[in-house]
Amino acid sequence: MSYSTVSGGPGLETAAVTAARAGRRKPSRFGRRKLTFDYVSFLIVFLGLPLAIFLMFVISPFLQALYYAMTNWTGFSDKMDFVGFDNYVRLFKNDIFLHAMVNNIVLATIVPLITIVIALIFASMITVGGPSQGQVRGLKGSSFYRVISFFPYVIPAIVIAILWNMIYTPSGGLLNGILGLFGVTDQPAWLGDERTAMGATIFVIVWSMVGFYMILFIAAIKGIPAETLEAARIDGAGRFRTVVSILLPQMRDNVQTAYIYLGIMALDAFVYMAGLNSTGGPGNSTLVMSQYLFRTAFEKGQFGLATAMGVVLAVITLLFAALVIGVFRLIGGKDEGGRA
Repeated sequence: MSYSTVSGGPGLETAAVTAARAGRRKPSRFGRRKLTFDYVSFLIVFLGLPLAIFLMFVISPFLQALYYAMTNWTGFSDKMDFVGFDNYVRLFKNDIFLHAMVNNIVLATIVPLITIVIALIFASMITVGGPSQGQVRGLKGSSFYRVISFFPYVIPAIVIAILWNMIYTPSGGLLNGILGLFGVTDQPAWLGDERTAMGATIFVIVWSMVGFYMILFIAAIKGIPAETLEAARIDGAGRFRTVVSILLPQMRDNVQTAYIYLGIMALDAFVYMAGLNSTGGPGNSTLVMSQYLFRTAFEKGQFGLATAMGVVLAVITLLFAALVIGVFRLIGGKDEGGRA
C-alpha cells in the first residue's frame, strides 16, 4: 500500500483514487426501474390510455378507409367486392375530380398567404405601429380593433357562409345595393359568374380567419422582449424594418403553424363551399374535393369511390404540411440545438 505525502497517514491515496474512479463511472441510462404501483399507473394513464384512444379513433379508421377505398362498397349493404386500385384509376381519369383538386390547391396556396399577410399587418399595427417616439406601443384604441377583428371568428362557419351568400345575392343583395348607390349599373352575380365566384369565396374565408390569426401573432409579438424592440428603435429602425428584421424571424414557428392550419382548412373548406355555393359554382369553379366526395357518397351511393377521394385528400394534406415545414426549414435554417 502506498503512502500519501499529505498528512493524514496511509490509505488516503487509495481512497482518493477510488473516489475519482467512482466519479468517472457514468450511471446507466437504460438501467432497470423498479415497477412500483405509481410508475405502472402513470404509464397506463398517461401513455397507454392515450395510445389506445389514438389507435382506436385515428389509426383504425384510416386503415379501414384504405381497405374500403379498394372496394366497390355502396355504403348501404354488407356486400362489397375488392377492386384493387381501380377506384384511384377512375379518380385520376375523372375531369371533375381533377378540377376540384386544382381548386383545393388554389385555395391552399392563396388563402393562407393572404390571411397571414393581413393578420401580420394588423398585429404589427396593434403592437408596434404607434408613435415613433417614446415607449414602443400600438395604435391608439388597439384593444377596440382587436375585439372587432376577432368577432367574425366566433361566428360558426356555416352561418358566415349563409350570411355572405345573402350579401352576394345579385338582386336585393347588400353588396350590389351599395354599388347601386354609387351608380354602378353593371352589377355582377358574384357567386354565379366563373370570373368572380372563386375570388368572392376566398374573400369570405379570409375575412372569417384574419381575426384569430391576428390574435395569435399579437401573442407571439408580446413574447418578444421589449428591450429588443427598444434597441431597434434606438438604432433607427422604422416600423417596417422592425417587423421584417426583428418580429418575423422570431415569429417563424408561429407563422409556420398558422400556414399549416390554414392550408388544412383550405384543403377541406366544405362548410364554406356548401353554404356559399352548394352546387360547386358555375362550371364547377368553386367545387372542392370534399364537396365532390359528399356528392359521390350520398347522392350516387359510391362509398368505395368516395373513400378513395378521402384517401387522396389525406395524402395531399400530409404532403402540404411536409412541404410547408420543408420550405420554412430552407428559408429559416436551423436554430441552435438543431431544432428547425
